[in-house]
Amino acid sequence: MQGFSFMENDRGSVKRAFKFLAAGMALLSSVLSQSSYAQQILLNGMWKVQLEDSLHPVYTIKLPGTLDDAGIGKKNMEKPLLNIASLGHLARKVSYTGKAHYSRTIRIPSGWKNKNIILSLGRVIWRSEISIDGVKIPVSQQSLVTEHVYDLTGRLQPGRQHQLTITIDNSDLFPEINATSKRYASEDSYEMAHAYTNHTQIKWNGILGYISLKAKPALSLIHADITPEWKEKQLRIRFSINNPSGKPYTVKSYVIDPVTKKKWTVSTNNEQDKGESFEAGLPMDPTAKRWNEFSPKLYQLITILQSADGSDTLRTAFGLRDLTVQHNDLYLNDQRIFIRGNLECVIFPLTGYPPMKKQEWLDLYKKAKDFGLNSFRFHSWCPPGVAFEAADEIGFYLQVELPHWSLTVAKDPATFSFLKDEAARILGQYGNHPSFLFFSMGNELEGNFDQLNALVHELKERDGRRLYTTTSFSFQQGVTGIPQREDDFFITQWTKDGWVRGQGVFNDQSPDFSKDYTATSAIIKMPVISHEIGQYSVYPDLSEIAKYTGNLVPHNFIAIKNDLAEKGLLHKAPEFLYASGKLATLLYKEEIERAMKTRGFDGFQLLQLQDFPGQGTALVGLLNAFWQPKGFVSAAAFKAFNNALTPLIRYPKAVYLNNETFTAEAELANFFQPLKQAAVEWNIRNDKGVLLAKGVFEKRDYPVGNGLKAGTMQFPLQEISTAARLQVELRVNGTAFHNSWNIWIYPADLRSTADHVLVTGSYEEAKAALDKGKTVLLSPPVDTIKGITGRFVPVFWSPVHFPDQPGTMGLLIKSKHAALRNFPTDTYTDWQWWDLTKKSKTLKLDSIPDKAVIVRVIDNFVTNGNLANLFEVKVGKGRLIFSGMDLMTDLDNRPQAKQLRYSLLEYMKSPAFGPSVTVTTEWIKQLLK
Repeated sequence: MQGFSFMENDRGSVKRAFKFLAAGMALLSSVLSQSSYAQQILLNGMWKVQLEDSLHPVYTIKLPGTLDDAGIGKKNMEKPLLNIASLGHLARKVSYTGKAHYSRTIRIPSGWKNKNIILSLGRVIWRSEISIDGVKIPVSQQSLVTEHVYDLTGRLQPGRQHQLTITIDNSDLFPEINATSKRYASEDSYEMAHAYTNHTQIKWNGILGYISLKAKPALSLIHADITPEWKEKQLRIRFSINNPSGKPYTVKSYVIDPVTKKKWTVSTNNEQDKGESFEAGLPMDPTAKRWNEFSPKLYQLITILQSADGSDTLRTAFGLRDLTVQHNDLYLNDQRIFIRGNLECVIFPLTGYPPMKKQEWLDLYKKAKDFGLNSFRFHSWCPPGVAFEAADEIGFYLQVELPHWSLTVAKDPATFSFLKDEAARILGQYGNHPSFLFFSMGNELEGNFDQLNALVHELKERDGRRLYTTTSFSFQQGVTGIPQREDDFFITQWTKDGWVRGQGVFNDQSPDFSKDYTATSAIIKMPVISHEIGQYSVYPDLSEIAKYTGNLVPHNFIAIKNDLAEKGLLHKAPEFLYASGKLATLLYKEEIERAMKTRGFDGFQLLQLQDFPGQGTALVGLLNAFWQPKGFVSAAAFKAFNNALTPLIRYPKAVYLNNETFTAEAELANFFQPLKQAAVEWNIRNDKGVLLAKGVFEKRDYPVGNGLKAGTMQFPLQEISTAARLQVELRVNGTAFHNSWNIWIYPADLRSTADHVLVTGSYEEAKAALDKGKTVLLSPPVDTIKGITGRFVPVFWSPVHFPDQPGTMGLLIKSKHAALRNFPTDTYTDWQWWDLTKKSKTLKLDSIPDKAVIVRVIDNFVTNGNLANLFEVKVGKGRLIFSGMDLMTDLDNRPQAKQLRYSLLEYMKSPAFGPSVTVTTEWIKQLLK
């Protein structure tokens, strides 16, 4: 062979690889997404559809599309109520499960004589069957995430007209792939994996993407697997040929740069090969560039096969990249990378299914990049080919998963066999995409890990161009927190030494911004990515209701809106949204920064930047389900702490006294590019923007990596005479990379002169004073108050899916109220409230009007109670402020509580203190145990 170099020392592995690739229709399917055909018929347009249920008439439907798109199926007659049926997930307008027969008349061109005729269906759920003129062909296809392909050669006659019927069965064919939750009202809502569920993607019936007939020469190219070998400066290519008759052929290949049109050296196989596969090497052009998130350079391999049956051309897009593990970290093209990931759970609320146009995916990745993300994890599914193409073009890293969320892995042999074939199909169809970096066998799997390890081992032998893991975390005893023998990287919430995500610690450990996950992650000797960080619930944005103009109806939002209206709280919903959203943003910031500070850490995966409308309405997003902002954080503000290069500081606490010095260690997490003689500068300003201090660290080189020390900043606080909030900013001089943090400063020498105010924790003392017309600050012992246990972090995930949790969503604070004049605060929870919320009981005050409340607690959207921590009332002739937060104990070690108490007392002694809401002492008493 001239130009090609055959890999003699790899014949055995090549044979094994092609034997594995033959599983299912992987070889045949991959060509259909990559080849350029001169002879193709798109079958888009109007079809007839007959449901298996004979009660339904014959409908007309537009394909590609679904029955939901056409309004065909059982109509949803449920009303939006505040119950599990409405709150479980978005409601389908219509639904249908079972077989649907799609048919139309087609004419085969007479020029297709002696050609192979291939039918391909872009995406279906779950099984397809084909009939020609009423005769069913004996082969069916089943896949949730790859195209269905049929060789109809000999069944379709050139020059003739045929009746083509495609039967799609969206029934649950392999229930073992799915974790289920029977808490939901309908069996259609039990399944949780996103390849087959009604919680995000719906269980649609139809055909998405392309429906095409293609004609190819009888001897034709099927597939080219391209492995870039950068060090050897060549491409290793595995060709697969459709040549059952063993006819001779020649192959010519070259690479072209689609932008510059420059061609690499043409290589020709001049021998008359007769086989169905061979492997070859193609020299790499000396000027070739590698692919990554910053420079997503793509090339195209053009392969031309010549034979007596004619000419066939295969076009295969690829990028030059080398993904490895070095020093237990992730390296792409010999440079460390850090995964700033987000889950993608088929959340497309207008359709209920994934986009099948590349531009829609480009738009989605662009939005994600605007927020500093560089990766998507496709939770328990694999996206369509256009999603890979878009990620290739824009430079975005993808983690694909088998359509699998099982707690009984390999218990059913048929199910596991389907999943093994699905893995082969995924690699066969999508394996050349440079964006396809990671492959997990599924989400939070439990069961037979010997079988999972064996599957991963087999996949590695087949395709070494990406990294593999047996599962994206597991709760299984004996497995959880421990990498498996075949794992290339490890996704986890914890190790045996503790948590590696903030959800496990933020509510229980006082704020300390010097911490990271080194102590708990160092034991893992491979790349570590933290699993599904966040999950901080945000109050519903009820203005979103009007956006649902497609296949799904937000019964959950409508039910919540109706309940708020009945309780007179509907006008507060926008404030609840903003305040809970700012708290969630605060927690995401600290969560992400801890990960970035951890040496040897390799990334995180958010759950998630956008809302998850299923599993009990899990509104955990800083964006809504349409990837639109909710009004409390911008892309630029989020990207400041979630970027390829992120300035960071370490400091021990959020609250200081003015006899202390604020000291912080500055560092960079740099996963952008090496910096030469960069200057890092800092400044501190007050709430009015007045500069109080600044400095510049010595210029130095910063390599790629994290934990890169910049210097120490110090600011004596003695000049801060009154309570203040300050902002600390760190910036890389001459760049757009910056980050900032709030700290609070309180006077160390704090004394109140409000001697006429009784401060007590005793109801009896308070009653006696109030009966005499006196002024009282009542702060009872927390354990004597009836109410909800105080909590800093908001609802985890969903109050419906996880009902047994303190169901509050942060504070809504009247920050301009005179009672808080000496306690600087925004309208939402920030770190200075941590101690106060933790040492509190939340009071249920359904009969108290809003004007009495100073600090409200936002209830979850299921119960929508009128909750508070701090309120003022008139009691007979007396005046009272009641605090559900502990303002009595250990004040010398609790500066927040001491400062808040001082602020309240200063207010209570002033003429401004005049509560307008009147209650009785008996009403106060019923708040206590």
